Amino acid sequence: MTRKGFTLVEIMIVVAIIALLAAIAIPNLLRARLNANESAAIAALRTVSTACESFRAANNSYPANLAALSGANPPYIDATLGAGAKQGYSFTYALVNANQYTCIAAPVTANVTGSRTFFVDESGVLKLNDVNGTPI
Repeated sequence: MTRKGFTLVEIMIVVAIIALLAAIAIPNLLRARLNANESAAIAALRTVSTACESFRAANNSYPANLAALSGANPPYIDATLGAGAKQGYSFTYALVNANQYTCIAAPVTANVTGSRTFFVDESGVLKLNDVNGTPI
């Protein structure tokens, strides 16, 4: 009498191979997500910088907060960024005076949603720090 099916050893070998492939692939997937979040934060800071300059050209001063950029008609930035968070990063905007502002993008969870902190001001030059605030 012949039986059809797999032996326990064969099933264990297949499970071990799948576990090995998952152990290799998952860290790469997480790193890719972290890189995507950082790229999105950089793009969002560039958008904030451009929006602030457009706002200043129309109103002769920089906006008081990010909500002023998203609440304008038509809006300069989307409502998600105007609320101060986007794709694992929190955005902190500060108006220094009528001619100066700063905007910082920091990861919500260090080394999970991002590993670097980004900064832009009225110069439009994007600067970066590590999660401890040390310039890189």
